[in-house]
Amino acid sequence: MNERSTPPVIVVMGVSGSGKSTVAALIAGHLGWEMQEGDDLHPASNVAKMAAGTPLTDEDRWPWLDLIGDWIDERQAAGRPGVVTCSALKRAYRERIGRPGVVFVHVDGSRELLGDRLGKRLGHFMPAALLDSQFAALEPLQADEPGFTVSADQPAESAAAEAVDRLRLDGTLAASPFQQG
Repeated sequence: MNERSTPPVIVVMGVSGSGKSTVAALIAGHLGWEMQEGDDLHPASNVAKMAAGTPLTDEDRWPWLDLIGDWIDERQAAGRPGVVTCSALKRAYRERIGRPGVVFVHVDGSRELLGDRLGKRLGHFMPAALLDSQFAALEPLQADEPGFTVSADQPAESAAAEAVDRLRLDGTLAASPFQQG
């Protein structure tokens, strides 16, 4: 399969509390594409570690990233586009899951905004105490990476609409949607 015929997969990325799951669900719903919540692919040991307030190491993340990569491969092999969430904090992580047709949409917000959101979130294993470690690990998208940034400071519906517009998606990926911003 060449890059042009590879079904697109959107990876909605960002630190915890950025709204990536909500934005991803809205994008997937708008496009009628399948969505995978990346958190659901974490091994139980990763969930337990984060729930205890311990940041994950690279070694903890590699198997999880491989599962996300497997999900992407399955969609593309079946000729189906998709949307998946993944913090994708470091460039090395994005390189691990990147493939032709993969585009990263970074939902980015201030430490204050996201900390406030996490403080109000119920029923999630990721405690607000780990937000600083996520910001410390975050390596923003670079100009040579396939993707762009949308602001978490706007309603999720607006961020999702902006992403779809910037990708110029009508069920197919535009030839060159990779504008930083």
